Parts: sequence; structure tokens; C-alpha cells
Amino acid sequence: MTTAITAIIDVPHDSAAFEAGYPELLRLAKKIPDIQRMQTSRVWPKEDGTPAPAHRLISLYFADYDAASRAVTTAEAGEFIPELFALATGGVRIVFADVEEG
Repeated sequence: MTTAITAIIDVPHDSAAFEAGYPELLRLAKKIPDIQRMQTSRVWPKEDGTPAPAHRLISLYFADYDAASRAVTTAEAGEFIPELFALATGGVRIVFADVEEG
């Protein structure tokens, strides 16, 4: 079963600083072994003016849970993850998910 590792990046304290470092963050993510594909998203602002629930999503797709679990133990993930947490000053949550096509 395809497994996605998704980083849910909350609204950073300084969005401009986050966006300035974002290309390098994606470059590091792409180096993680065995990624089948990567999908990134920017969260739309809320129409009523209240704060957005998150800023961006980064999803890395792997063949299965075991491949995803191995990937996070690599040196490449060891470069990406600290950079992600340093850049995501508003917080970040990382989830592993079983991808269901429908």
C-alpha cells in the first residue's frame, strides 16, 4: 500500500522568511531515497478573514509503510527534517498515511 509522509506546516511567524527558505527545503526533500513522488500545496486563506489552519503541506509518497519508515532513518532525511523544523516557526506536524485511491 502506498504510504504518504505529510508535513502539515502551520502558519509561520514570518511567512516571507519561510518562503525564502522553502526552495532549499524542497531540494533537501527530493534527495530522500525511494520517494516515488512529491506533492506540495499552499493552503488558501480563509474567506472570512480568520487565520488559515495551516500554511503549506509537503507530501512524500513511498511504495509502502516499510519504505517510508526506512527513508526517515537516512542521512538525507537527517538533513531535511531539522531544516523543516527550523523553518516552520509556527509549528509542524508530520503524519504517515495509507493512501486510498477513490
